[in-house]
Amino acid sequence: MCGRGKKPRLRSELYLSTFAAKVLGQIVDWFYSQIVGFLGNFFAEMGNMGAELFTMDWVQSIVLFFSYLAWALYGTGLVVACFETGVEYSSGRGNIRETALNAIKGFMAVSLFTVVPVRLYELCVSLQGTFTAALTGYGTSIGDVAGEVMQEFNAVESISDLTAGPLLGFGSITSGIMILFCLILMAYAVVKVFFANLKRGGILLIQIAVGSLYMFSVPRGYTDGFIQWCKQIIGLCLSAFLQATILVAGLMVFKDHALLGLGLMLSAGEIPRIAGAFGLDTSTKANLMSAVYTAQAAVNTTRTVVQAVAK
Repeated sequence: MCGRGKKPRLRSELYLSTFAAKVLGQIVDWFYSQIVGFLGNFFAEMGNMGAELFTMDWVQSIVLFFSYLAWALYGTGLVVACFETGVEYSSGRGNIRETALNAIKGFMAVSLFTVVPVRLYELCVSLQGTFTAALTGYGTSIGDVAGEVMQEFNAVESISDLTAGPLLGFGSITSGIMILFCLILMAYAVVKVFFANLKRGGILLIQIAVGSLYMFSVPRGYTDGFIQWCKQIIGLCLSAFLQATILVAGLMVFKDHALLGLGLMLSAGEIPRIAGAFGLDTSTKANLMSAVYTAQAAVNTTRTVVQAVAK
């Protein structure tokens, strides 16, 4: 009698302890998801700070100055383009239609180069915040977690189903040094993305300032430098969206598969380099040198035109 009474009791205690462990695991997962979601939201707020940089008065004054400079260069370039078209037309090679089309392109470029980059950056940051919140379930309550636990428990057929699954992705890793190494690499990936987000608003301001120097060449039909500038703006916004999103995705995978999640997090730091391989370079070095050469060409061409008109 005593032996028969103990078996159901032991079985119920086993089910109860297993269920408690399952609930505790779900709560730990919920806390982990909320922490990762907070990190993704923090990166989104940093991106919004970069966008809010352009609402400050002194920044707007700088942007307005370079906007006026761009309009002056556009006007000078338009005069030079008309002069060049007149010279070529006298020899029978002029193309008024192409000159007018280049003038329209230049007008659109000089009107939008201070507005479109900021709006595109704000859109990418907003999408990044939305994606990371959806990936992590950021903002869900503990009641939602309890409901999910009850649904999973109702679908359980045996105790082995409750106990399945590795612990935080370290089920196949038994070395403490390896675990410490993974945690150090995870911190390195987070810090790298953090500093990349911190300086992105300033880089966007520099690129807008440099973009004004291309407005002399656009109405003359030389659009290669300005197209490269547009690619750099796209690369910057793409990096703002992908880096934080891939990092958060890696952190979410890390709790189940440590090495796979670590690979995702480290790949987030390689996004600017991969974008640069496809012409979407996010650095300002090449862009600045190209703009300097463009400005020098504008000065030399304007000087030549003035001398020719004076003669």
